[in-house]
Amino acid sequence: MKQIVLVLMVVLLSGCATWQGVKKDSSDGWEWTKSKVNNGAEYVKEKTE
Repeated sequence: MKQIVLVLMVVLLSGCATWQGVKKDSSDGWEWTKSKVNNGAEYVKEKTE
């Protein structure tokens, strides 16, 4: 019984760490995309002025 509880705790804690990683990766991806779109918009603005 103790082993089952231990395994469940390890799985839950590792799941939390993975969720934090997913959130960070998503945030980093969003920042990268936002930066690239902004750079593209500035390029178009420069070329059309």
